[in-house]
Order: sequence, then C-alpha cells, then structure tokens
Amino acid sequence: MIITTTETVPGKTIKEALGIARGSTIRAKHIGRDIMATLKQLVGGELTGYTQMMNEAREEALQRMIAHAVSLKADAVVNVRFMSADVAQGAAEMMVYGTAVKLKK
Repeated sequence: MIITTTETVPGKTIKEALGIARGSTIRAKHIGRDIMATLKQLVGGELTGYTQMMNEAREEALQRMIAHAVSLKADAVVNVRFMSADVAQGAAEMMVYGTAVKLKK
C-alpha cells in the first residue's frame, strides 16, 4: 500500500478515486502521565509521556486507515492528512485520512 501526502504518486497514474480512507483512535490521559507532566511544566522540557502517547495514537490511526483502504481495494492513499482534536476532558482523537485510489498498472 502506497501512502503519500502528495496529490499523486510519482511515476504512477491514478485510474480511479475510491473515496475517503480514514482511521482514528481516541486516547485518554493517564494519571501518572498527568502528575509527571505537571512537574515537568514547573521546570520546562518535553512531556515525553504525552509524546509517546501521541506517537502511538498516530500509528494506530494510520494502521486503521490502511485497513480501511485495503477494504476499498485501493492501491494507494494520496493527500494523507493527520488531525487531532479534544473530544472530552482529558481525551483526544487522532484521525488520519486521505483519498483511496486505484493506480494504472
């Protein structure tokens, strides 16, 4: 499966657009991470627990988008974008989406 943030796949021709492929996950903060984040805010620096959580969320959402594209029988997903949003206090959604396409052989 080819995944790209560009509108085309270099060296390939898009034969058909199959629709939007998407994947998402919602993650909640962990009380331990919250305590460490609060302490870290006092001295500054990266909130590594949150960085790890968001990296895991991006990867999970990406894998779900790929699974959705496979179910659409796509060869590639173009114009891929990531988005995050708060959905409740202490919880955020990570979404990834793009256009599932068939490529000329």
